[in-house]
Amino acid sequence: MAPLPKDSPSKPAPRRPASRDSDDEPKRPPFSATWLILLAILSIGFLWMWQAAPSNQGKRVDYMFVWRQAELGNIKKVTFHGELLTGTWKDEKNTVDPEDAAKKLPANFNTVLPMKQDDDLLRLLRDKGVKISAESQDPGLGFTLLLWLSGPLLILGVFYFMMRRQSDPMGGGGMMGNFIRSPAKKFKSSDQMTTFADVAAMEQAKGELAEIVEFLKTPQKFQKLGAQIPKGVLLMGPPGTGKTLLARATAGEAGVPFYSINGSEFIQMFVGVGASRVRDLFRNAKENSPCIMFIDEIDAVGRVRGAGLGGGHDEREQTLNQILSEMDGFNQTEAVIVIAATNRPDVLDPALLRPGRFDRHVSVDRSNKTGREAILKVHSRKVPLADDVDLAAIAASTIGFSGAELKNLVNEAALSAARENRDKVTKVDFDLARDRVLMGAKREEILSPHEREMTAYHEAGHALLAWFQPELDPVHKVTVIPRGRALGVTQLLPNEERYNIGEKRIHAQLVFMLGGRAAEKLVFDEFSAGAEDDLKRATQLTRRMVAHWGMSEVIGPVAFRSGDEHPFLGKEMSEPREHSEATAHLIDQEVQRILVDAAAKATQMLIEHRADLDKLTQELVKAESLDYDQMVQIIGEPIARTEHTSISLEQ
Repeated sequence: MAPLPKDSPSKPAPRRPASRDSDDEPKRPPFSATWLILLAILSIGFLWMWQAAPSNQGKRVDYMFVWRQAELGNIKKVTFHGELLTGTWKDEKNTVDPEDAAKKLPANFNTVLPMKQDDDLLRLLRDKGVKISAESQDPGLGFTLLLWLSGPLLILGVFYFMMRRQSDPMGGGGMMGNFIRSPAKKFKSSDQMTTFADVAAMEQAKGELAEIVEFLKTPQKFQKLGAQIPKGVLLMGPPGTGKTLLARATAGEAGVPFYSINGSEFIQMFVGVGASRVRDLFRNAKENSPCIMFIDEIDAVGRVRGAGLGGGHDEREQTLNQILSEMDGFNQTEAVIVIAATNRPDVLDPALLRPGRFDRHVSVDRSNKTGREAILKVHSRKVPLADDVDLAAIAASTIGFSGAELKNLVNEAALSAARENRDKVTKVDFDLARDRVLMGAKREEILSPHEREMTAYHEAGHALLAWFQPELDPVHKVTVIPRGRALGVTQLLPNEERYNIGEKRIHAQLVFMLGGRAAEKLVFDEFSAGAEDDLKRATQLTRRMVAHWGMSEVIGPVAFRSGDEHPFLGKEMSEPREHSEATAHLIDQEVQRILVDAAAKATQMLIEHRADLDKLTQELVKAESLDYDQMVQIIGEPIARTEHTSISLEQ
């Protein structure tokens, strides 16, 4: 026990209520008096049933054998038990039966009568002077009462035992037991080894959370000035960017317990269970303050209320209401910080985001080149790297990768080296791992010569249009090896960080997307179904140009709400469309016009470079995969990349 401060009174501090995770919580006895009474009642019942059974059954014999022994007068006495007959022989050596003279009979016997009242056998036994008796098979009044009372007594005993365990009507114990208890996992400060030193990059996010750490360590510094620390922190960012890791590191940096739960774990099919789990979680957090409570994927329970068909009375909304109520109940002296993570902040209920709840929003985005290099160093600390591995170059070639994807990249490279029985991970392993992450695993599919040639022309069309359009990223690799869900892949590798996009680049991207389809039509005079994904992505991009970004002179600088923003919220059933049918028709016409122009430009460029298209396709059929250097040897250097001033867009 820690010593009291010098200026504090000598009386002991009030004991904090012990949580269920406390090590000094008293152990409950495995059996209570109620269970012992029920066990005694059941034992008496089984003993009574055993005693009520025939006590002198003996060995089972055939009915006809008993009849023959009765005719010979070798039965001493019998007792009828309904359909069961038990008895005793006169002569156990069986000297009276010539057929079975050598067979020694048991002292007692039993047999099953073919009918419950065998008058012929009874008459024969009476004529032979056999002592006859009978026993009733009815259980009796006492046993009947015990049988009828044992079930209700057992139910009442279980109910009484569970009621005794109930601490409060809305708490985590009681009749529902562990069912309404929060499934949150608790990590003690002694077990929490993750700190900010284990989190590479994300300097801005760590700086935002540094104040939270300082409050958990020294809350008096803020309280004496009347400052109110945020009750909730919302971590926003794409999947795999390290939101959960950052929350764990915050608790580890502050040295406080860490409660972790997923938003979907609150929801159950029974109404009220989610709200009970919320109450249980917040109660335990307050008992163990200072601490951090982490709710992952909070959008599973915190979506906008009153949307869709659920109304305001479904289980999810009741759980959300309880979360809002519990966060309002925090006192300023309670050092409990709620950290939540989501990759869909746009669907959260506004009540969650208002001041006093999750009023501090921290963006956890994908890292830049420096951050990616730091993340690669963290994940490759235990991986032996060869001398040709340059983590800075790998970081430059993995633009757009999240922290989870970089971790997977290092792991795939290590697996590749292990498959080849190498002692160290080489640059080749990282190249193979990057192709696997970006393009998917190889598929073992054998294409016919015609399908193989058509796929080669399709991918060569993509690669050639990217090669001769300076607005696009450089071509890294083109392959006709089936990977993932595609028969072939043309991979462009960005060489710079890009946060905005310009109109010229988008038009060049559309030409590139439709290049494979144009090459098929140019060479084979037909289209194939392999361009389905190209058409889908090109149409989506064009529609955003026209309806969202104002990149159409016909439509003008107007943004129209798309009908697929939040389909799972049910808003499309209650909110009218923001534009007329005539405007929708005009948008469709503009989308079609832009795509037709892009397809025409793709066809024209392929006609101009038909010789390069044929050479590239022939080499692609032979080698199956070509990288940048090989393409330079086949069709020469690409057009030099130029920089264009781009407009600022929110994507």
